[in-house]
Amino acid sequence: MAETKGPYFLGIDVGTQGLRSGIFDLRGNVVALSFYSYPEYHPRPGWAEQDPIDWWKAVQDTVRRCIYEGEVQPEDIASISVSASSCTVLPVDRFGNPKYRAIMWMDVRAFDQAARINATENPILRYAGGHESPEWMIPKALWLKENLPDIFANSDFIVECQNWVVFKLTDRWVTSLNNAICKWNYCPTEDGWPISLLRDLNFEEVLQKWPREIIPVGKPVGELTKRAAHELGLIPGIPIIQGGIDAYAAMVGLDVVHPQRLAIVIGSSTCHMALSETPIFSKGIWGPYQGAVLPDMWILEGGQSSTGSIIKWFSDNFAAQECKEASDIGESLFDVLDKIAAQVAPGSDGLIVLDNFQGNRSPYQDPLARGAVWGLSLSHTKAHVLRAMYEGTAYGTFHILEVLAQDGFDAQEMYASGGGARSKLWLQIHADVTNIPIYLTTVEEASTLGTAIYAAVGAGFYNTIPDATLKMVQISGQIYPNKENHEIYRFYYDKYIKSYFSMKDLMHEISTRVNRNENSARSH
Repeated sequence: MAETKGPYFLGIDVGTQGLRSGIFDLRGNVVALSFYSYPEYHPRPGWAEQDPIDWWKAVQDTVRRCIYEGEVQPEDIASISVSASSCTVLPVDRFGNPKYRAIMWMDVRAFDQAARINATENPILRYAGGHESPEWMIPKALWLKENLPDIFANSDFIVECQNWVVFKLTDRWVTSLNNAICKWNYCPTEDGWPISLLRDLNFEEVLQKWPREIIPVGKPVGELTKRAAHELGLIPGIPIIQGGIDAYAAMVGLDVVHPQRLAIVIGSSTCHMALSETPIFSKGIWGPYQGAVLPDMWILEGGQSSTGSIIKWFSDNFAAQECKEASDIGESLFDVLDKIAAQVAPGSDGLIVLDNFQGNRSPYQDPLARGAVWGLSLSHTKAHVLRAMYEGTAYGTFHILEVLAQDGFDAQEMYASGGGARSKLWLQIHADVTNIPIYLTTVEEASTLGTAIYAAVGAGFYNTIPDATLKMVQISGQIYPNKENHEIYRFYYDKYIKSYFSMKDLMHEISTRVNRNENSARSH
């Protein structure tokens, strides 16, 4: 139940494993939070889909529960905003009816299309770290045209999850400037829409299937319709404010709206986002993106494909019994795992883990890279393996930071959120490896809070996003690096870097063979 009075701001965060809605007051205090999980579908290796109907069910359920559990009067909701996982691509008719299940961000079926895009060497790709990802909008839309031509032709719009949920609230087809710049190759400094790239691909027709109106985050989109208000238990006419990509909303919810700060969002994967006053072009780093969140700032984004998913893989396969026992007595997963990993000294007695279990996003942009565990001896235990996984994922973060530093961005502080931020040992290892302090915020659900901040700014309660974060984001703790541990980790980090180059060709040979065998099996 809320201990504060309205106005209140509703943030809707559509994530990979489920949707979270949150109601916050003007100081960023949590009034109510609610979560609704929904399934993923994996019809083929490398494919990942979701049913948009599940998203809307989740919106209805979580908003109604927030209103009830927070004892909030619907008329006290001043504004609403939506953020969502990016690159979850959906073909629809003009009424919003799906023509196909949504192709999720992690889906890599558009690998060949991305390769053809990269082969164009179009200058616009320099804003994508020089390399288009199969995750992004254009490769996936092109895949739809080439593999499901009837669906492509009969779709009025090809949109992302965020666009679709906003349409369900407002009956308006718009897109967020955040999504367009960061995942649709829209570039304000290069004439906007990537027409030359689309022309290179003979794919200009897709422009007719994208929402043409682009609205920056924190700006009004429209009003809550009568139909949506009835379904959500709210009142019509509530202002709907533009959100964007969930990871970027988390950056705002962590108060990473100033240079030299880095947001690190540790979930199944890890996103690293930073602001710069000038454009920094760094190979393998996405961006720079001008005005994607703040109009006068450039954003840089690095990413690790597998981090939390590696730890989950370990716990499912090697610590299931301990985790079940902990759950029975009310301990969290990371409470258990941290106890296991803490048995081992920094460096894991010479054990090295490469974290490329699902390929490498940054800085190699190598989808054929794979994970590895090496240095094993008969003295090593599963505790060593777990600690080495904590350390390997931290080495991956450090590598991204070193690449950024070489090109002119020097992070002085890190602000952490996501499920992985619940592991204090894992965060300590990140601080020790990088030699950078990590700050924690009171609201763990940074993406939901950041989305609510957009809502507060768009409704006129704050003039700018930094004005809002100053009041609505509170620091709850700090984790400082251990200098001795950092020196130990420098030695093993060097071996981690060399491992990739020593094993790269072997990884590619194995990945290619496995992919070939999978394709052959499907054809028979």
